[in-house]
Amino acid sequence: MTNKIQGIYQGKLDNLDNIKVSPLSRAYLFSDSLYEVIPFQDKKFIYFQQHIDRLIYSSSELKISINIEQIQKEIICLLDQSKHKNGYIYYQVSRGIDAIRSHIYDSGISCETFGYLMPLEFKCKPLKVAICNDIRWGRCDIKTTSLLGNVLQMNNASQDDCDEIIMHKDNLLTEGGASNIFFVKDNKIHTPCLSKQILPGITRAILIEIIKENKMPFEEGSYHIDELKDASCIWFTSSTKGVAPVSEVINSKNILDLDNELMKRCQDLFQKKIAS
Repeated sequence: MTNKIQGIYQGKLDNLDNIKVSPLSRAYLFSDSLYEVIPFQDKKFIYFQQHIDRLIYSSSELKISINIEQIQKEIICLLDQSKHKNGYIYYQVSRGIDAIRSHIYDSGISCETFGYLMPLEFKCKPLKVAICNDIRWGRCDIKTTSLLGNVLQMNNASQDDCDEIIMHKDNLLTEGGASNIFFVKDNKIHTPCLSKQILPGITRAILIEIIKENKMPFEEGSYHIDELKDASCIWFTSSTKGVAPVSEVINSKNILDLDNELMKRCQDLFQKKIAS
């Protein structure tokens, strides 16, 4: 399948099968890299600038010098050359390629860029999830490829046929393995407030803007994991999931309402916002 997937590496378009990456790439050696996933529908990016702004933030926090104008051109090029109407672009920037493996990087190293486009039909399906400890590193607000904590916990949960996880650190709710979390309790929408333990999701920000515009009952706060026991409805948000409801939490006795009025309204308003 990869020979049909178009990618771009170091500014050159090619099929993924033909792209070769050095084993001394710091992305490979240290996960010393950052990335974005930018969705598009009807050949139009969804909140393109917000994704670019987050890429700039991540690169600034990691002190990786990037050419943002060139990056934008390459992302747009991937979309322009594609025949797919709906999908996403994965774009990654590493600090560069080492002369030899070293924790301390050369100050003159040049960043390494890579991206590819995948078709995707944005279908919202209910998710089966598990609650687990958040074992990730301490700067989850930076969108880096250092995702081993997510990978371990999500694959553990997948053995129980789960699609996602709900993580907590010191019993405080953080986020999903690849998404932000919202829940309804006492007829009010809740989501954990941003911190260094939570990625500032673009879809999360869009939905909060929608909720506030429509004066829906809402609160950002700090929540003990036990508060989910009283949730009547839970959903995740991400660039590829949209607003995706949770149908079952396998290690909780929650009985969740997939027809919850507040969630349904969020889904409808979000789709209208994206379409506009």
